[in-house]
Amino acid sequence: MSDKLGTTGLILNEPLLWDRGKPGRCGFSMPTDDVPFNPLGEEWTRNDLDWPDLSEVDVVRHYTRLSTWNVSVDAGMYPLGSCTMKYNPKTNERQAGLSGLAEAHPLLPAPLCQGALKMMADLESDLAEITGMDAVSLQPAAGAHGELAGMLIIHACLEHRGERRSKIIIPDTAHGTNPASAALCGYQPVPVKSGPDGILSPEAVRAVMDRDTAGIMITNPNTLGLFEENIKEISEIVHFMGGLVYADGANFNAVMGVVNMGCAGADVMHLNLHKTFSTPHGGGGPGSGPVCVQKHLEPFLPVPRIVLQNGSYGLSEDFPQSIGRLVTFYGHFSVMVRAFSYIRSLGPEGLARASQLAVLNANYIRERLKPYYHLAYDRFCMHECVFSDKKQQVHKIATLDIAKRLMDYGYHPPTIYFPLVVPGALMIEPTETESKDDIDQFVDALIAIAKEAADNPEWLHEAPRTPKMRRMDEVEAARRPCLAG
Repeated sequence: MSDKLGTTGLILNEPLLWDRGKPGRCGFSMPTDDVPFNPLGEEWTRNDLDWPDLSEVDVVRHYTRLSTWNVSVDAGMYPLGSCTMKYNPKTNERQAGLSGLAEAHPLLPAPLCQGALKMMADLESDLAEITGMDAVSLQPAAGAHGELAGMLIIHACLEHRGERRSKIIIPDTAHGTNPASAALCGYQPVPVKSGPDGILSPEAVRAVMDRDTAGIMITNPNTLGLFEENIKEISEIVHFMGGLVYADGANFNAVMGVVNMGCAGADVMHLNLHKTFSTPHGGGGPGSGPVCVQKHLEPFLPVPRIVLQNGSYGLSEDFPQSIGRLVTFYGHFSVMVRAFSYIRSLGPEGLARASQLAVLNANYIRERLKPYYHLAYDRFCMHECVFSDKKQQVHKIATLDIAKRLMDYGYHPPTIYFPLVVPGALMIEPTETESKDDIDQFVDALIAIAKEAADNPEWLHEAPRTPKMRRMDEVEAARRPCLAG
């Protein structure tokens, strides 16, 4: 007897709590209220609130059911491409939960939080060493926020030089937030197409780089999962014309401990701690997007900055050329603790090994699936590989059908229809934390789907069948979205 992997068995659903509740049920006895409830004279009272009437059993089962509907990397492989849902070692959670760190008030005076300040200073130093840059600010609260910080730093540097430039070069393989970050700083994005090999050519950059261009935003590895091999020459072209090079480090998970971005020519870059340094992410946050710069851009970093004076750490705003403050305090502290724990747990050799395994896993998937799915760029990839639905289109099967069917096999779909340079894209990123056994199960599911597309395409058109919810009406949702809370 062989077991079929997938989402089969009981699916525990329930109606809305207001439909489930019955008058008189109560799972908690409220204490007697001896404080006037409406001191400002409101017309309504507590009894007017529309609370569902639920027993303790109802409440417990409700939240337990909700937990079973969640898909997470703790439950299984999560091949969600560019978001990099990589496994978060639980030791990081332990460190972040230490009372001296978790309960530290953000308004504590410097003498009472020397440990926290030293940890942040050490993390900045670690990130500078890992990236090959000279200085780091942990203040940006997420990746796109780090992009904005980088653009503001470039703008401040050019303004300090007495230059006013109006354009930024953005390749078609850059992350989608790059053009927005440039536009927010008043720059006009100048799109540049990648070459037939999926990477940017020096000739394409040379053709658009001029004295009115502030620089380039280049994602490396790019969104096709390919390393920009010409980054050094491209940087020299931009620098020759007085521009600056911004490196989007969202895909740094493929090259940490291996590539020195400073030596590659980057002047400024951001990192996504939730993508590369194993901090939780999802549901809108929290995140962290440190910005790293070369020495000549250090004066423009946001304030406050962590400084060491007379053997004591403190926060200083005495940097007159700074772009200013980006967040209320200094960023998402608990995320920094987790990243610091991850870096110090692995060490330099462990970080490099993690990147090597991420690249190995992605290329293993690329080779195994190549006979079944069209590979837009059939060459060695980095942390992710990008397929398309070209082979399945002859059977009238689209990428969306493949993604929906994958849910029947128990997997959250990968990123689809991105990057835009690959029509019908199916981007797969396994990260370094998946074993060969788990990857083989995932690949076998995709191979089975490819065969179903040829033998029984209608089966895919009706997928998914076994998850809690069936296929949604995407067209109706796009044309008439329900925005009610």
